[in-house]
Amino acid sequence: MGQCLELSAALCRIGVYSCFRTLCCKGPPSPRTEYDVVCVGLTGSGKSSLLTQLCSESTDSIIPTTGFRIKAVPFQNAILNVKELGGADNIRKYWSRYYQGSQGVAFVLDSASSEDDLEMARNELHSALQHPQLCTLPFLILANHQDKPAARSLQEIKKYFELEPLARGHRWILQPCSVENMDAVKEGFNQFINLLEEIDHENTPGRL
Repeated sequence: MGQCLELSAALCRIGVYSCFRTLCCKGPPSPRTEYDVVCVGLTGSGKSSLLTQLCSESTDSIIPTTGFRIKAVPFQNAILNVKELGGADNIRKYWSRYYQGSQGVAFVLDSASSEDDLEMARNELHSALQHPQLCTLPFLILANHQDKPAARSLQEIKKYFELEPLARGHRWILQPCSVENMDAVKEGFNQFINLLEEIDHENTPGRL
């Protein structure tokens, strides 16, 4: 009888240990790939608000970026180290100083802005697409503020920004979005990560 109890206790300990191993001893999860991304756009386009929402942080005290700030934005399969550059007139001329090391570009535009601001955004996007340090990188173009009545449609933006002829040969995504529809923002970034992963895969030595 005593031997039976000892055997039962041993089996019990083995069972508990097995459960513990299963639940707790699998080791750390596989690290997510990190990509360095530069985020640009005019002041008021909504760069800071979108990035703050993606990081699940409060948007109550957001102020325009006057220089640059870096946020690690987590996604399921990757972490984007996003370098957000201020969009004011006196800062945009220095954008190119911060391009080095970027693996992708997120360009945020206000799709409900004035004609003058929209033209300025178009000029800045064209300049970025043609810059030697960015011209081979994938672009995520976020047409923000789609919740506003004056927002241009995706087709209007594509035509106005001349994306088809200008970005031919580029890997790019044009995604409509707003802070009121973060699912659309996340969808755009997930597609963007797929592009980054494709390029990473192509550039890995030994892969066909």
